[in-house]
Parts: sequence; structure tokens; C-alpha cells
Amino acid sequence: MDRMFRVLAFWTGIFTVMFYIGDMQKTALLFLVQTAFFLAVSYLKLSERMYMYLFGAYCTIFFIGFTWYSEFILVPGFGH
Repeated sequence: MDRMFRVLAFWTGIFTVMFYIGDMQKTALLFLVQTAFFLAVSYLKLSERMYMYLFGAYCTIFFIGFTWYSEFILVPGFGH
């Protein structure tokens, strides 16, 4: 299971680079933090159950944050 967290760190790192190249610094920083989190957790040598609990907590926080962002921050519209 620790390898899957390294895979998640790899993909969030790829997204970090893409967002940075696309001149989206705040989003790149958010994904950089996620990359560091996944990479740090992958080396803790936890049990598989604990890795699943951490991933479930991560998904819950992400879904709550995304819902809050899309409801209260995101401004609907086309273009600039």
C-alpha cells in the first residue's frame, strides 16, 4: 500500500509541474503540499488498514473542500 501512496505522490507531482507551467501558482502550491503529504506518508511503514483510513480521510477532506470551493468561491461564467 505504501507504493500506491508513492504513485499518488508521483501523479500529484506531475500535476504540480503542469499547473506551475500553466501559470497557476496557487494550485501548483496546493498540489505540491499534497505531493509532500503522500510522499511522507508512504515512508511511514504503516499497516494496510491505516493506509486505507488515511486515504479515506484524504478523500473526505478533498470532497468537502471541493464542494465548499465550487459552492462559495467559484464564480460561474465564460471567459474572463
